[in-house]
Amino acid sequence: MFTDAQLITEMDKLKKFAMRLTRNDADSDDLLQNTILRAYEKKHLFEENSNVFSWTSKIMYNLFVSDYRRKVKFESQYDPEPILEKAEVVASQNDKIMVSEVGEAMKKLSQDHRDILLMVCVQGMKYEETAEALDIPVGTVRSRLSRARTLLQELMDGYKGQQGFSIANTNTGLMKAA
Repeated sequence: MFTDAQLITEMDKLKKFAMRLTRNDADSDDLLQNTILRAYEKKHLFEENSNVFSWTSKIMYNLFVSDYRRKVKFESQYDPEPILEKAEVVASQNDKIMVSEVGEAMKKLSQDHRDILLMVCVQGMKYEETAEALDIPVGTVRSRLSRARTLLQELMDGYKGQQGFSIANTNTGLMKAA
């Protein structure tokens, strides 16, 4: 029988092996968990003075192959997830124009407002993280973000007016003169 300490020392190598097999972080975590569970279930079959990593990696490989075969046989012809993951999503012309307009409007903002918008709205940073990164109080982050959003909206409204067109017919996606 192996000890818990022996199994714990092999966890990093097992995680790397799982990543090589699955090429997916979530699937590798599941495979590692199933391997550890199976190893504990079959602990009585472990031969003394054997290599714990070799034994557990063989369990892991067998679990991976069994799961792969099950998926190929039963899931792949009906499971849309792999197809959807590989599907390419192309932005519509309207979306491309909107992104371009936002980019132009962002250039007109001050650097402080641009930084706040990018950190919070694009990168998804929390207010506290943003405050720490910019070395300002959280309240300042909130007020700058509010002002930046308002200014960006005003610039976007003015940008559409300057260009002389707007999206008037969403059913056809055609641009009409304003």
